[in-house]
Amino acid sequence: MTTLAIEDVQTYPRPPALEPVAQALTITLGSRQIAHTTRAYRVLETHHAPTYYFPPEDVTAELLPVTGESFCEWKGMARYFDVVADERIARRAAWCYERPSDAFQPLAGYLAFYAASMDRCLVGDTEVVPQPGNFYGGWVTPNLRGRIKGAPGTRHW
Repeated sequence: MTTLAIEDVQTYPRPPALEPVAQALTITLGSRQIAHTTRAYRVLETHHAPTYYFPPEDVTAELLPVTGESFCEWKGMARYFDVVADERIARRAAWCYERPSDAFQPLAGYLAFYAASMDRCLVGDTEVVPQPGNFYGGWVTPNLRGRIKGAPGTRHW
């Protein structure tokens, strides 16, 4: 059983920090495991649940590029993908930074997934719940403490 250390999201840094993940990460969509890795990174930012990034070679789902991008002042320009597995399509459910800023260069091409669009996401054997709202892509685990952005009225803290 995975025991995740207690972390207070209010003490996460701004600008955000990038760190390797010690636990295995797994994502299921439909009846299929679409991603599993022991080589992930996570981004930690004040009042955010961690966002986890998978190396592309550890993702088995089909990824269909979609129109539209977003810009993060820290990481750069993100592009989005529909995620396809077992005849299911999770719309605009993954994103990556192909050419991130220097501080986030290890994330180049790595993929993050909205937990709300997946059937199951795990950090070790701990089940994830999505960060509140539909804008941020953090993964909330029971070890997190503090106020997490995403609920109505918290987007621009």
